[in-house]
Amino acid sequence: MENVNPSGRIIEWPLSDNMHHQWLLLAACFWVIFMFMVASKFITLTFKDPDGYSAKQEFVFLTTMPEAEKLRGEKHFPEVPKPTGKMLADSRPDQPPVYLERLELIRNTCKEEALRNLSHTEVSKFVLDRIFVCDKHKILFCQTPKVGNTQWKKVLIVLNGAFSSIEEIPENVVHDHEKNGLPRLSSFSKIGIQKRLKTYFKFFIVRDPFERLISAFKDKFVHNPRFEPWYRHEIAPGIIRKYRKNRTETRGIQFEDFVRYLGDPNRRWLDLQFGDHIIHWVTYVELCAPCEIKYSVVGHHETLEADAPYILKEAGIDHLVSYPTIPPGITVYNRTKVEQYFLGISKRDIRRLYARFEGDFKLFGYQKPDFLLN
Repeated sequence: MENVNPSGRIIEWPLSDNMHHQWLLLAACFWVIFMFMVASKFITLTFKDPDGYSAKQEFVFLTTMPEAEKLRGEKHFPEVPKPTGKMLADSRPDQPPVYLERLELIRNTCKEEALRNLSHTEVSKFVLDRIFVCDKHKILFCQTPKVGNTQWKKVLIVLNGAFSSIEEIPENVVHDHEKNGLPRLSSFSKIGIQKRLKTYFKFFIVRDPFERLISAFKDKFVHNPRFEPWYRHEIAPGIIRKYRKNRTETRGIQFEDFVRYLGDPNRRWLDLQFGDHIIHWVTYVELCAPCEIKYSVVGHHETLEADAPYILKEAGIDHLVSYPTIPPGITVYNRTKVEQYFLGISKRDIRRLYARFEGDFKLFGYQKPDFLLN
């Protein structure tokens, strides 16, 4: 920088002032950077928790925010994480209590030595024939007739791809195993059976045992809506010949005849004559072997409105298919109907019937029908 003094000489000012300003500016910049670093460190420290739990939560929350935008259009069930069909019953401690309690009750009852003959059965071909397979979604469904099984078959038929929707399935196809595309577990090799029993999602549905018997009697011997004449023309006469007390009675089979047949410990020879038709009234134990097969979920007909969506969700298929609409009141236990059907039947016959189905009552938590027995 130049200047002129009074004598006319040119004076050169040193550059020290200019450099001094530059150094001050540079120092200010460093100070700002330093303060920013200190502030950042302070902010980080304030978010830390002594146990690391809060810090971990904050990190997970921040890193999953973008995923929340991506999943906004998908279903979300915060209470119970969505599993795959491979999940086993004893690996789900986060299941709602009612479903855990049902499985625990089965496990405990299976251990009761006094009930062993009523709770255990061999996993025979008869049992394997009752279990339908959906390999695509790794699901096994054990059929328990007169407990809404037609609707569950429709669900599996759609999942297996035979039809695109439940509404498209003709009623005569549902129970035609040549056309419905539902393979039975018995159709696989021994290794294939064991693999599926071990790894697939498995379920079945139960209802009050006596109410189920009433439903079976009405459906097969009274109304017979699917026109299955062998029930009236072959099975009914066989039951009447052996179990009707009044031989002069000419009416068709009565519920009393049916009860005597079911409660007879020596009925086995007659069951063999009737073949697989007995699936509509044999015990749940005989159908599904709940003490031998570890099921993932056991649904109850009386709470089907809640159980059906839950089963679909647990199986990981709730986004693919819905359970058909349940008519109002159809799943409610009807004690009055039970009393009416058992009216006039001897206590001895009812007690013998209960003795046969006691395993079902206790395994699945149904109250002993003392109003019929005493």
